[in-house]
Amino acid sequence: MRVPISHDLGKDEVRRRLKDHGHEIGQYVPGGLADVSTSWPSEDRMDLAVRAMGQGVDGCVIIEDTQVVFEVNLPPALSFVEPMVASAIRQQGQKLIAPK
Repeated sequence: MRVPISHDLGKDEVRRRLKDHGHEIGQYVPGGLADVSTSWPSEDRMDLAVRAMGQGVDGCVIIEDTQVVFEVNLPPALSFVEPMVASAIRQQGQKLIAPK
């Protein structure tokens, strides 16, 4: 699943905001009980591993010039929640890169 979010911040500013607030991603998962780990394999890609309620979801955030793309690999058993997850990513992704 790919969820693009437009921005006009420039890559450096998006990267800074993601690095400063990436630890908050776990708070956006319903219940706030998710364990989230992040890594930066390149300057424009943040990999994510989210674990909650016995389930694991991996994905990444790709920083582009005019958008941030959240890619999430939902297991087939969770494909029915894809529209809800995409909506939550759009809403919370905006907050993640918004000025604090």
